[in-house]
Amino acid sequence: MILRDPVHGLVAFEGRAERVVQTLLDTREVQRLRRVRQLGLASLVFPGAEHSRFSHALGAAHVMERLQRRVAVIERDLPPHDRLDDEAAADALAAALLHDLGHGPFSHMFEEVLPRARHHEDWTRQLIEDPATEVHRALEALDRGMADRVADLLRGDYRLPYLARSVSGTLDVDRADYLLRDSHMTGVRYGLYDLDWVLQALCFAEVGGQWVLAVEGRKGLPPIESFFLGRHFMFQQVYHHKATRAAEAIVRAIFVRVRELVQAGSPPESTPVALRKAALGEPISLGEYFSLDDATLITSLSRWEQATDPWLAEFAQALNARRLPKTVPLPERAPERWPEIYARASEVVADRGGRADLRVWLDEPDDVPYQEPDDDSPKGLWVAIRHHPVQRLGDASFLLGEFRNKRIVRPRLIFPESSRGAVLDAIESLIAL
Repeated sequence: MILRDPVHGLVAFEGRAERVVQTLLDTREVQRLRRVRQLGLASLVFPGAEHSRFSHALGAAHVMERLQRRVAVIERDLPPHDRLDDEAAADALAAALLHDLGHGPFSHMFEEVLPRARHHEDWTRQLIEDPATEVHRALEALDRGMADRVADLLRGDYRLPYLARSVSGTLDVDRADYLLRDSHMTGVRYGLYDLDWVLQALCFAEVGGQWVLAVEGRKGLPPIESFFLGRHFMFQQVYHHKATRAAEAIVRAIFVRVRELVQAGSPPESTPVALRKAALGEPISLGEYFSLDDATLITSLSRWEQATDPWLAEFAQALNARRLPKTVPLPERAPERWPEIYARASEVVADRGGRADLRVWLDEPDDVPYQEPDDDSPKGLWVAIRHHPVQRLGDASFLLGEFRNKRIVRPRLIFPESSRGAVLDAIESLIAL
C-alpha cells in the first residue's frame, strides 16, 4: 500500500502493516475523519489549513512505522519480554491510526463549548471497545483481543510502557506528525523540525527498573529542543492566533444561544440531536455523537443564518461571512486587572443594547511548552550521555530547563467591532503597561 503525502512524501505500508492499515481504513469510523478538519476554524486565518484528521491519522501511523524500525535497531540490549514483537507492533500501528477517532467537529473547539462534554479520548476508546462499531469488528478480525489491547494502549496501560508513551506522551507520533503537517498546510515554518534526526537520536535507557526511550548523546539534544520550541511557536502563532480565537468566540456564542433556545422549548431548525441532548443535560449515545462532523455543523450554521431568533441569526451570519470581533492583548503580568477590564467592556456593550455575555469574552489561551514530572518516575523524556548517569531532558537541556513546567498565557479581550472605540476608551488605563 503506497500513498503520496504532502508532508512525508511516499508513504508505504507493507506486509502485516498493510493488512492492519487497509483493514482499518475501510471502516466508517476512520472514514468519518475525512469530514473533521484538523485545525477547526484556523482556515479563516490560514487559507491552506483545510486538511483533515484523516490525513493526520495516516501521518501518525507512518511515523509509528518509522519509530518501530528504529526500535528494531536499538532493542538488542533489552530483555526478550521488553522487545517489540509482531503483536505489539500491530497494536501500536493501529493505535496511532485510530488515536483521533473521537474528535468532534471544529477540532478541540467542540468539546470546549459543550457543557460537561467528554474528552475526545474517551469517545475514541468507546468507539474501539464497542462491539457494534465497524472499527471494533475490524480489529477483532485482525487479531482476537486486539480491540481491548489498542484501547488499553491509548489509555497508557500496556505491557510495553515505552510503546504507550510513543502514542501519547511527551514526544509521541501524534505531535511528531501534526507539527510538520500543520506547518506545511498553514504555510508557516514555526513547527518544522528534523524528524529524521529525532528518530535517529533515540535509544533505550533503564529508569527505575523500566526501559524507556531516551535521547542519545549531546548531539541528540538540538533536534529534540527544536521539536519543543517548534510546538511552542505553533501555539503562539497558529493554534492561538487572535483571529482564530475571535472566530471561536462566535461559535461559543452560537452554542450558548442554541442551548438557551433548546431549554426554552424552541430548538432551532437543523439542530443536531447530540446538541439538543447536550443542552438538556441528557446522555449522548455513541451513534448520536458519531453522526457529528464539520459538514453537519456547517449545514446547521448555514440554516441558522435565517433563524427567527435574531441573536442566533446574527452570529451565524457573522461566522459564515467572516465578520470577526476585535481583540486587544491584556497585560500578562497583571491578571488582577483582567476581571475589571472584562467588566468595563461588558458594561459598554450592554449600554449599547447588546448581550455582553454573548459578545464580550475574556480569552486566556495557555500552553506549557515542555512538561516534565518532578519525581523519579520513568515518565517524561530522558537523556543518556556516555559515562554519565541518565538524566531528565530538562536537566540536560538549558533551553528546555527554562521552559520546564511553565504555563504561558497570552490573554486578550474579545469584543464587537461596533463598540471598538468605546471599549478601548473604557479600558485604556487598565491595559497600559
